[in-house]
Amino acid sequence: MNKSNVWTIVGVIVAVIIAWFVVSALFSVLWFIAKLAVVAVVAVVVYLVLRGAFSKQE
Repeated sequence: MNKSNVWTIVGVIVAVIIAWFVVSALFSVLWFIAKLAVVAVVAVVVYLVLRGAFSKQE
């Protein structure tokens, strides 16, 4: 193997490792955003239920 082939293989391995971490970070961020959206929807529902319960008491 000549020097060019070795650097090509090293470059491919480094690119795969970097891509692995980038994709992992991206999915972590997307999962956080999805969880945040679900929490926001549940919070709005709970707020509406509580507001309705307290408005009927008066």
